[in-house]
Amino acid sequence: MTPLGRQPDLFETSAHGDLTPEWQLSAEGLRAWQERVLIFQQEQRQLSHGNSPGQAPGQICLFAEAELAQPPMAASPLAVPDPLDLIAESLQFWRWPEPPHHGAALYFVFDHSLGPDQDLLLYLGETCRADRRWKGEHDCKHYLAAYGETLVRCGQTPRLSIRFWCDAPSDTRRRRQLEQTQIRHWQPPFNKECRQRWQTPFQNLLR
Repeated sequence: MTPLGRQPDLFETSAHGDLTPEWQLSAEGLRAWQERVLIFQQEQRQLSHGNSPGQAPGQICLFAEAELAQPPMAASPLAVPDPLDLIAESLQFWRWPEPPHHGAALYFVFDHSLGPDQDLLLYLGETCRADRRWKGEHDCKHYLAAYGETLVRCGQTPRLSIRFWCDAPSDTRRRRQLEQTQIRHWQPPFNKECRQRWQTPFQNLLR
């Protein structure tokens, strides 16, 4: 059992790098977790596509100046496209002789293993060097490796991609504000801000 007060690490691994048996999911448990994330993100996608000048009270205009402004510095209005409208790249893009992206960017890691129109945004981040951020150590890589193992064990074929939006602000503070706005909207499960929300199913042994 998990000691009281300890929040388990999503897809926790042993010292040998294998998934700890206590946290291994059944195929049904994995699919239920995926569908929870998918339903939420699809609703958010509909919300962001449906904003209009006459939107109902309580709806948010996701990327308006008021949303991004943080005293004492106000950010300019920025329209971030739906991440699925960006070009998908292999997670191994950084091994290419000439990286396809350079400079400041937001990047989005997707899982497409559920099939068409069922894309899960697993992680998003920001960088000042799009050609180098994914090279070397990155916390998300460990989550993706464990997640990929879980997909295979549960009969799904891993289909992961990364997408870059290279019109992000070059100013670090403004870019990070924008990143946080995106995280709040999409709630990607592998971002540290969202792990507690989505990892609940992994706290129990599922049979």
